[in-house]
Amino acid sequence: MPSTQHTGLRPAAQVMDLDRLGSHFQSRLSFVRSSMRRMMNERWHIQRTCFDLDAEGYGTAIYRIETATQRYHCVIFSMYLPPEKRSDRVIADQWDVTFALLAGDVDGAQLADLRRNVPLQEAGRFDARVLVLSRANRSLRNFDRFVEALAEGRQPQPTQLAEVGYLYRTTAVYGNGKFGIADFSCLQDNADFNQPFSAQMFTVYLLRHFSIEQIEHMARARAPQRAVGLDAALQRYLGVGNSTGLGMAPFLINHPQLVEQWVWARETALAQVTAQPADLPRRQRLQVLLERAQRHLEQTTTEDQRQSAADLRTLADLEHLRQWLGCQPLSDALWQQVREWSEEHAGLGCQELLVSLLLELYPQLVDPLAAQMDVTEGFRLDAQMPLHELRAVIETRYRWALDYNLERAEANHFFWYRSAEKEEPRLGERAQEPGAEKEMQLGIARNIQRCHGALLHHLEQHPDHLTAHFLIAEPRYKGTVCRLQGMARGVYGEIRANLLDRAMLPIHLLRCKLAFFGAGKFDPKSSRWVRITLFQGAPLVSDIGQPFDDDWNFAVMPQLAAPAGEL
Repeated sequence: MPSTQHTGLRPAAQVMDLDRLGSHFQSRLSFVRSSMRRMMNERWHIQRTCFDLDAEGYGTAIYRIETATQRYHCVIFSMYLPPEKRSDRVIADQWDVTFALLAGDVDGAQLADLRRNVPLQEAGRFDARVLVLSRANRSLRNFDRFVEALAEGRQPQPTQLAEVGYLYRTTAVYGNGKFGIADFSCLQDNADFNQPFSAQMFTVYLLRHFSIEQIEHMARARAPQRAVGLDAALQRYLGVGNSTGLGMAPFLINHPQLVEQWVWARETALAQVTAQPADLPRRQRLQVLLERAQRHLEQTTTEDQRQSAADLRTLADLEHLRQWLGCQPLSDALWQQVREWSEEHAGLGCQELLVSLLLELYPQLVDPLAAQMDVTEGFRLDAQMPLHELRAVIETRYRWALDYNLERAEANHFFWYRSAEKEEPRLGERAQEPGAEKEMQLGIARNIQRCHGALLHHLEQHPDHLTAHFLIAEPRYKGTVCRLQGMARGVYGEIRANLLDRAMLPIHLLRCKLAFFGAGKFDPKSSRWVRITLFQGAPLVSDIGQPFDDDWNFAVMPQLAAPAGEL
């Protein structure tokens, strides 16, 4: 397990604070970035083999992907969606497009089988050849406007993508064995998709490519003589949206070993970067990145008051940071001084955005860590551990959990449960809603406090007992004890929060995970669901094989040349 001793890593009490985790931004270690590096550096070949769409864009598209080792196919079905069926909620049963990424080739019989099942999503039947299953809806604010503009021979306004950065918004991207598709273990020896969520992120990237080809096809169908293609700068600025709710939130609590690895890689990268002596080119580079991040954040729109206030604070902090940095002399400790300045003078948004920007300065140090963000999960019970040692684990490594006052009603305000209809996580208010007897065990701090109390009581009577004796007497604590023992040597696996507290904001859990995915343009619609954009600024399929410097994060609105005759 990683350790913060003598490494320069930030302490877990700071890093794993829920408010800070909810202030993360995309970085070089985000999965979309590492996936794009692999695709571009290995020069994957992506070819459209079927594009059977009518004038309205409905039909079937198939893309063949050839890597250095394997072949895959992405099959996309575009169908008419009645207005009354349009919904981003998990209870929806129809979508504008449904699609799947498969290993190997697709013959006629399998295509027919996919055509029957992929549009059904959760209700369909699949086998392990399917790696990813997903669906998406068109952006009502952008899709028709883009097609109309191209059909009229003009480019859409870039401001439209600054406001809403996509043509399609995914509402679920399934992998890891859901509904019979390939389990993640099937990909662990796969050189192309052996990192967490890499297959899902690549599939979303293909949706972005399809969205461009689809609107250009529809524009040509409307006006064959006048239609134009989408400007390359707008194509790169185009992303894919995602609408995500509470279903994603429990992941970070249920996978502490994976979270440990993700956060450790990020913190290790930061420590290695801040230990480097600063030079003039990199200081100038950081100034450019700060300016770009400011413009990106200025072009991020949200109606959420809390997020808007946070973004405004971050913008003000970034400006102060730029001014301060411009006055500092070069020194071996400059990067550490920059980080310390942010922690003393800026809010969490600026502090965590700065982490992402600092990682851009030393790709040769940071990028290799992207290969270390996976871990084989699993806890093994040490039944022979003396009970007094287990007590010491709780009182030292988990002191943070014992410090909460859980006797207050506000401290047990929420309970997490799974909906009967879709088996999706939900959040209930204990005093107002039924169902607390079916509560999911996500209140880690509460579980540890209860286990600690029972353990102390047992030790009073049996000071020489082992963990096995305790669990025979108190079997309900087996899961908690396994977690305590398994994470005892860890640093960053546990979120330092009471996830049942009335003041807890689930949106922080969503943002943390989405930032590791590589999301931008965070636009919360409540404290429980958010819309984001992926791959905005990313290279195009047509860029594969061209020089690639992996400098596309925090994309800003392009300035298009005015048409002839316009000033």
